[in-house]
Amino acid sequence: QVQLVESGGGLVQAGGSLRLSCAASGRTFSTYTMGWFRQAPGKEREIVATISMSGARTLYADSVKGRFTISRDNTKNTVYLQMNSLIPEDTAVYYCAADSSGRLTTGVLNYEYWGQGTQVTVSS
Repeated sequence: QVQLVESGGGLVQAGGSLRLSCAASGRTFSTYTMGWFRQAPGKEREIVATISMSGARTLYADSVKGRFTISRDNTKNTVYLQMNSLIPEDTAVYYCAADSSGRLTTGVLNYEYWGQGTQVTVSS
């Protein structure tokens, strides 16, 4: 089992940057695929980016490609989401999640463990 705690959210102007972090408990962090998801008010939770166990493979939602970067440090049990060129449409609660299947997956239902979320608000 793994517990996840996100940090780094906040209020930023359009065009600005934020870096989200997700710290995981436990000694098996490197065996989980990690994902970042977001949920805006009135909308379904959606994938933002996912990263393989080693960090060698990543996938991004089309809406964030070229602006966001997911990375992980298995020595620190932490996954990051660097968000640049933010736009108001990026406003949402951002969640990190862990999937023990070993596959690079993007579906919400594939992820067993979730953090509590961190709010990101982008003003125009």
